Amino acid sequence: MSFDGLFTHAMVRELNETLAGGRIMKIHQPYPNEIFLVIRNNRTNYPVLLSAHPSFARAQISRIKYANPQTAPNFAMMLRKHLEGAQLLRVEQVANDRMIKFTTSGRNELGDEEKTSLILEMMGRHSNLFLIDEPTQRILDLIKHVPADQNRVRTLMPGGTYVMPPKQDVINPYESLDGLANLILDNPDVNDLAKGIQTTFQGFARDSAQELAAMLQQSGDAMKLAQDWFDHFDQPEPRLISTEKGVNFTPFEWLTVQGNVLTYPTLSEMLDAYFAEKSERDRVQQQAAIVLRVVRNELKKNKTKIKKQQAELDAADNADEFKVKGELLTTYMHQLERGMTEIELPNYYDDNKPLKIALSNQIGPSQNAQKYFTKYNKLKTSVKYLNDQIVMAQEEVDYFENLLSQIDIASPKDIEEIRQELIQEGYMRVQSKKKQKPQVSQPEKFYATDGTLIEVGKNNLQNERLSMKTAAKSDIWLHTKDIPGSHVIIHDAKPSDDTLLEGAMLAAYFSKARDSANVPVDYLPVRRLRKPNGSKPGFVIFEGQTTMAVTPDFALVQRLRQNKPAQQ
Repeated sequence: MSFDGLFTHAMVRELNETLAGGRIMKIHQPYPNEIFLVIRNNRTNYPVLLSAHPSFARAQISRIKYANPQTAPNFAMMLRKHLEGAQLLRVEQVANDRMIKFTTSGRNELGDEEKTSLILEMMGRHSNLFLIDEPTQRILDLIKHVPADQNRVRTLMPGGTYVMPPKQDVINPYESLDGLANLILDNPDVNDLAKGIQTTFQGFARDSAQELAAMLQQSGDAMKLAQDWFDHFDQPEPRLISTEKGVNFTPFEWLTVQGNVLTYPTLSEMLDAYFAEKSERDRVQQQAAIVLRVVRNELKKNKTKIKKQQAELDAADNADEFKVKGELLTTYMHQLERGMTEIELPNYYDDNKPLKIALSNQIGPSQNAQKYFTKYNKLKTSVKYLNDQIVMAQEEVDYFENLLSQIDIASPKDIEEIRQELIQEGYMRVQSKKKQKPQVSQPEKFYATDGTLIEVGKNNLQNERLSMKTAAKSDIWLHTKDIPGSHVIIHDAKPSDDTLLEGAMLAAYFSKARDSANVPVDYLPVRRLRKPNGSKPGFVIFEGQTTMAVTPDFALVQRLRQNKPAQQ
């Protein structure tokens, strides 16, 4: 379902029960539209994500790792000034809207009590996060500054008075269900009933309106069914459902979404699994903008180079034509005169058929013949050079296509290693003169059904470290056959058939063929891997592999993420 007012209702209840009374210990802003509050409550630290992203706006407890910028943005500094050390009094929803209010109490630099609130408005491209002084309702700061000429309805700049978004003429279903009975009677069609629900009651996205409408079509007391349905949001049973069209999240069993189900103990854990791929891709695109530009430019340059060299190679196939013309001119030299622009001579290589030969009127007969021999020799000599250059350019294309596929599966923290690799290989310059110790990121860890550790590299430096340094020689190495993808290591010399299948699934999923079926995956012991001298990071050669075909499965990957290691 969507993160609409109903889902917000369920999430606010979870956040309030978990966080209320806790203390805000740290504040980070790793991404332009997102804030992390580290709230300590009941001797546990909870990283709380408040996102005003135009596509993924949400609030949740998120355990997804993030990397902080070296310099904190101004908004993060303002939040630290007013909120660090403050107590979170309560988390509440504004009516049944997509708005969450975090009320806090702390002390300012003078030691006086200060009451502030964070208000998250989750409204698509208009999403925003406000820091408000509670007594005066003055906007201390907000994550997106919007000038008056872009929004004439209310002030969206620091210093202005916070005004709620314009209200809609709809009913909060948690306060009243007036009108629902008439809607059911007047709209026997499910789609019409869904539209009526969405325009009458607050907080309904299209998919949740469709779900309630479908449920009300069942036999029984419709009003009681509706009340029970709304109450279910207070006791959710979070689940991810994989369908042919993709993956959906629901707070409990959903009639209108059927497929393979994965259940989670909390809404936040479910959202971590759901947004792990979606929001990570967006964050990667933001952080990898320069890296992507370099990779795409190099890819385009080498593809153009191959096209040009292939045309020159095709021209070289006609080299014998220049040799023939040179020999004919030499044979019939007595017929040539200086100043001629062309001549027609019998071609004794082709039954004496007449052949027109272009001449330069600036040089003599002998020089014209020599010109054709020179062209012939040049083209013949170029064939080996062109073939070598095409092979080299194709290796570059393969390398950069592999980097593109790695960026597709990388997390933001992996991008820095890809950047370092490009600098190391001479494709990018060091932007800062300051010597910084490169961060060493680790491969992602999964555990097979039997508890066997399986590691997946996310970039070439990780792949090389994993396959050539940290893996035991008896471990099993897997990689998609002739397809860019991750190196996968099963840390077991003799894995079970099920574990081998799960490792192959991971190799297929973390590859360019993620959305394909029957993906071929090679596997063999690590001892058979070889790295040629001078080859690029992550490049290996091998022989004696076995190949199996698998179809990537998102639900399986999520399950392997959640599995626990085998007991020693």
